[in-house]
Amino acid sequence: MLDADIVIVGAGAAGLSLAHRLPARAPSGAVSSVVLVDPPPGPLRPPRRTWCFWETGPGRFDRAATASWEWLRVRGRDGRVVRRHLAPTRYKMIRSDDFEALVARDLKDRPGLRRVEATVGAVTALPDARVRVAATDAAGAALDLRARWVFDSRPPERLPAARTRLLQHFRGWFVRTDRPVFDPEAVDLMDFRTAQPARGLSFGYVLPTGRHTALVEYTEFGPAPLTTEAYDRALEDYTRRVLRTGAMEVLSTEQGVIPMTDAVFDRRAGGCDRIFRIGVAGGATRASTGYTFAAVQRQSEAVARAVRAGLRPVPPPPHPARARLMDAVLLRALDTGRVDGPDLFLRLFDRVPADRLLRFLDSRSRWHEDLAVGLRVPVLPMLRTAAELPWLRRRHLPLR
Repeated sequence: MLDADIVIVGAGAAGLSLAHRLPARAPSGAVSSVVLVDPPPGPLRPPRRTWCFWETGPGRFDRAATASWEWLRVRGRDGRVVRRHLAPTRYKMIRSDDFEALVARDLKDRPGLRRVEATVGAVTALPDARVRVAATDAAGAALDLRARWVFDSRPPERLPAARTRLLQHFRGWFVRTDRPVFDPEAVDLMDFRTAQPARGLSFGYVLPTGRHTALVEYTEFGPAPLTTEAYDRALEDYTRRVLRTGAMEVLSTEQGVIPMTDAVFDRRAGGCDRIFRIGVAGGATRASTGYTFAAVQRQSEAVARAVRAGLRPVPPPPHPARARLMDAVLLRALDTGRVDGPDLFLRLFDRVPADRLLRFLDSRSRWHEDLAVGLRVPVLPMLRTAAELPWLRRRHLPLR
């Protein structure tokens, strides 16, 4: 049996971010014992991926950043361009391999921290106010962990009941072109010059790392993912026809699916006040955008602050209730087709000051700023959608 103050299940963005922030010593001055459990190499480990977020000033993980930008662009279907200057904020890109390597270096000699590779099964509360984490190591041997607090970042097997569920699904190519076609000063956040699907919306997403290199993604908000072949056809069309890249080499790829749902995620597993869900499992994904990394950092810092103070380290809601309500209205309006997605997002970036819009998208805006943003969207369809939400039944919708 391995005993600890804290067990963190999963070493993705949420688990590693929390481990990185936890204090090495408890309020009593004793060394805090933390066990970070990562699944062995195989299907339970998430694939390599890229996280993006915006941040003002130096950041905790800047050493792992591939690139950052202070200009964003949104392009309409007709080619209209909205360009926004973000300074002093910057849009940052971190690849998971670099993030994991940075955190591993920083945690290597942390007192009281132990990393183990194991597959976690049941996590159960015990009568002695501790928690048992049952696991199996890579050799198949049983591993019994006990802790005061458990933070579980494993993806949910089933989404909580929801009224609306869209998927943000995407595939990206890291490319190198023969000629200089990219603007390394600006990110194309949403380029709607893609072929639009019958339901939902699609856009191109370009993160340039130089004049010849970029991550180019094709993204859809819709009911179901595409096949790899369909994504590649869409990327081929976008890079050749829209971006006019000419000859290029695909260096690597990434692909993913992010649920966009108005489900309410319970941060206490099974109602237990010692087992907490964090990250995507704890509702950190912003339903209307799919952004997760910044909310994970806020949640991790709040937990670490409570641990330092000797308080119950309950993860706070990643997004306030007001933001979740507005997301629910937007998702329903998009899913029913009452609003034109490309037109709505272009209008927001065109008519709302960049600093206010970024605060809104990051769930940090005040109520009067939310109202100002709401007045820039199609008001009548949104009001109709808001009026019907209380009458819609929540259902357990498929995860993918």
